[in-house]
Amino acid sequence: MRQFMGTEAVSGIVRDALGAGARVVGMDRLRGGSRKGVYRVHVDGSRAASVIVYSWAEAENFWPAGEGADTVSPFAAVSGLGPFLAAQRKLERLGVEVPGVLLADDSRRGYPADVAVVEDVAGGTLEALLRTDPERASHVVSDLATMLDVMHQQHSPRYGRVGVLERGEGASGVSCEQVVLERAVGDLAEAAERAPVIRAAWTRLHDRLQELAARVSPRTEHGLVHGELGPDHVLVDTSGRPVLIDIEGLMFFDVEWEHVFLQLRFGEQYPTLSRPGLDPARLGLFMLAMRLSLVAGPPAPARRRLP
Repeated sequence: MRQFMGTEAVSGIVRDALGAGARVVGMDRLRGGSRKGVYRVHVDGSRAASVIVYSWAEAENFWPAGEGADTVSPFAAVSGLGPFLAAQRKLERLGVEVPGVLLADDSRRGYPADVAVVEDVAGGTLEALLRTDPERASHVVSDLATMLDVMHQQHSPRYGRVGVLERGEGASGVSCEQVVLERAVGDLAEAAERAPVIRAAWTRLHDRLQELAARVSPRTEHGLVHGELGPDHVLVDTSGRPVLIDIEGLMFFDVEWEHVFLQLRFGEQYPTLSRPGLDPARLGLFMLAMRLSLVAGPPAPARRRLP
């Protein structure tokens, strides 16, 4: 059972962020948070009419790492204030729009979890704008493409989560394609348990994964990717600029992984985001791997916590 934040706890956090005169007059828990609680808090007596509060409480995390999990894997169930702040610093240095941080607290003195207070971006999500005003949304998608160019052109000889690399640690695995292949083989096993049609095609799919992986040539540089960038993870500010959220998974990885996800999530808008020079061998492997992941669903520890 999830345990949500109460007004009393939020009031103390907001006062720490905005000053003693800030008074909470309402709060709403926003949809979509599966690794943290996300709350819009309405405030009087402050320069801000509303703020967003993040809570990384264990009770609000449906994707626990599980015992013995590889926590430095690029695909680990990352959660917490540390990964968030590492990603925030990286993107702000690049000029990539993210909500400003008003408070970051891992002391757990006033609340038994890591918390952060960030600016509330008033324009809603790109996902909603694509439904209500496609023409305006198309301009936001174009700006998003420019933003992604900035990110993807940042290179690192190592791959892994930004926070992991900052600590001087390395991601497990030999290469991005090997990590994806191993994950896909595991997802294939999970998917075969769930879907008879996958179970019947297990040998062909397994062989196809190996064939696609064998076509991938080694690579020595990796780009900066969001990792789960759909239109629901892009806010639109009052000037029509895209603002990235849910950034804890920011990592250096093969940019083809990002593009496969973008293609799946943006659909007919994807041509604006597409770029020349992507490796077709990686795209082929990653597309099959990602589709198997979607069929497999969340890992077993997380499934046990779903309502």
